[in-house]
Amino acid sequence: MNINDDFKLKAVVHTKDLDWENSPIAGVDRKPLDRVGSENARATTIVKYGPNSTFSPHIHAGGEEILVLDGVFSDEGGDYSAGTYIRNPPNSGHTPFSTNGCTLFVKLKQFHPEDHATLRINTTTAPWYPGLVPGLSVMPLHEFDGVGTALVRWAPNTIFKPHIHPGGEEIFVLEGVFHDEHGSYPAGTWIRSPRFSKHAPFTQSEGALIYVKTGHLDNSLG
Repeated sequence: MNINDDFKLKAVVHTKDLDWENSPIAGVDRKPLDRVGSENARATTIVKYGPNSTFSPHIHAGGEEILVLDGVFSDEGGDYSAGTYIRNPPNSGHTPFSTNGCTLFVKLKQFHPEDHATLRINTTTAPWYPGLVPGLSVMPLHEFDGVGTALVRWAPNTIFKPHIHPGGEEIFVLEGVFHDEHGSYPAGTWIRSPRFSKHAPFTQSEGALIYVKTGHLDNSLG
């Protein structure tokens, strides 16, 4: 099953408008954003665990990246509340579950094979750093081989200069409304822009909080 699998094209998905689809595990539903392959796929997905749901034990050959959007996600390593950023490296395994339910932003099979970092970052307490323009704050989450992942907080009425992303850019809007000259993207919008795409982003009165990944479309995975 392939979804938004042409990485040369821009993709915009308003995830709140999508219906939930059943996964192979009862109590776990999903909204696929991009996907290349069947169940063992390179994929970006919104995943929802119902209360007392458990996924079967499995190994992530190509790694797994998670941002907990709401609720508490758990595995044998611990409990991860909303705002936790998780990286499970290639060939790691676990048995995930949720006691009270949770929603996750998940990326599978998108790690560099030499990226072995295991991360657990509580983004509700991790430090913010000044961005490149006034009104912009950045929380770096991970960087490896030219691929960077961060949270970026935009104060209301912040304007960023026009710029190009040689390795592509992916954004998931967590709060507020993010804008550029191509459109307006409220919370829940997922945007994937191809290599060498250009835009001039800004916010208006709502401001915005976004997850951002850059450089990852400039490799063999994309």
